[in-house]
Amino acid sequence: MNNGSLENAVVRLLRERPFYGHFILNLRRELRTLDGKAAGVTVRDGIPFLAVDPLRFTTLAAPQQRALLEHLVKHLLHLHPLRRKGRNLHDWDIACDLAINPGIADLPDDALLPELYGAEDGLAAEEYYQQLVPPFDAGNLDGSGYGNAECSERGAAGEGAGDGPETTLDSHGLWGDADSTPLPLAEETVRAITRDSLRGSDGETPAELREVVQNLLCPSPLPWRQILRQFMATAGRTGRRSSWMREHRRFDHITPGIRKQRRLTLLVAVDVSDSTNSAPLREAFARELLQIAGGREAAITVLYANSRIQQITSFTGAPGVIERYDGGGFTDLRPVFDYAKTMHPLPAAVIYLTDGIGPTPEAMTFPTLWVLTAEGERPAPWGVELRMEI
Repeated sequence: MNNGSLENAVVRLLRERPFYGHFILNLRRELRTLDGKAAGVTVRDGIPFLAVDPLRFTTLAAPQQRALLEHLVKHLLHLHPLRRKGRNLHDWDIACDLAINPGIADLPDDALLPELYGAEDGLAAEEYYQQLVPPFDAGNLDGSGYGNAECSERGAAGEGAGDGPETTLDSHGLWGDADSTPLPLAEETVRAITRDSLRGSDGETPAELREVVQNLLCPSPLPWRQILRQFMATAGRTGRRSSWMREHRRFDHITPGIRKQRRLTLLVAVDVSDSTNSAPLREAFARELLQIAGGREAAITVLYANSRIQQITSFTGAPGVIERYDGGGFTDLRPVFDYAKTMHPLPAAVIYLTDGIGPTPEAMTFPTLWVLTAEGERPAPWGVELRMEI
């Protein structure tokens, strides 16, 4: 499979709808077979992903490819994959498409629109969901709801979403991956992508996105400690260990079962240039990091760096102490990531305390949290941005 059609569609989008094009460029991409759909988006371990089935995507005409990509960007801007918990999944999927499809040109003829349900345009997904799911609906949350909304073209009154052949424009089967990412952390990630997309499009926001972009960029303040904790909670790798508390599925009682465990392996970098030489800042960061790591199995490597790595320390669990190290000089952010690639095992994530001023790698596969000073600058279009206010 190749993604030539996707690349061409993104180039057209950059030319015709630059904000959408730059947003798509900021997503991690993967080529895979989906559930009968051409593409889908999700947030996996705090990282937004765009999944594309090249064979199906190629069959779409160019205007429909553009419409699909705009549709996917809107899902992420509204954080739809993150807001479905505890809801009937079928009806939530329908409601999310109803909320974003109006206003998108060149949609396929079978695209879901509010008028098909006797509803007005411009409502939030939660409002459409309330119209689709009747009170006291105790059906299976993984299946179709009963529905009581009128369908003017897709069935008699009272059939609702659960009885018709309605289907979403994109694949929502990927949305289950987002369940492990806390909503505030995903919001920070999407907010960073939105800022970068605005820079790439010379600050021009499409008219239909102005309200959601404004709300996203002007949120109520979140404590930096909360974001740090949530980022660390999504980091780590799944390990396995034997357990006699759980039977092995194939060998009954004679063999211990397997229990998955989460092990946190982190690389923490501390910028020791003059711009971050603040004792309260570094001490607050270190104190919070150690407190979080002490609550779980953790292996943490700490690098003190400016233009090069000056000192390396490591510890496992609570006994570790992040020392104060004053280096001064200018900053090059690349050596830390070069070091990360040599670690065994590879770190689950990189957390970098810095002012962000310095060269970075063009791209990075490690999930990265930029912990910036109040006046710092986001150094790269990748990674999650967090600002420490001390």
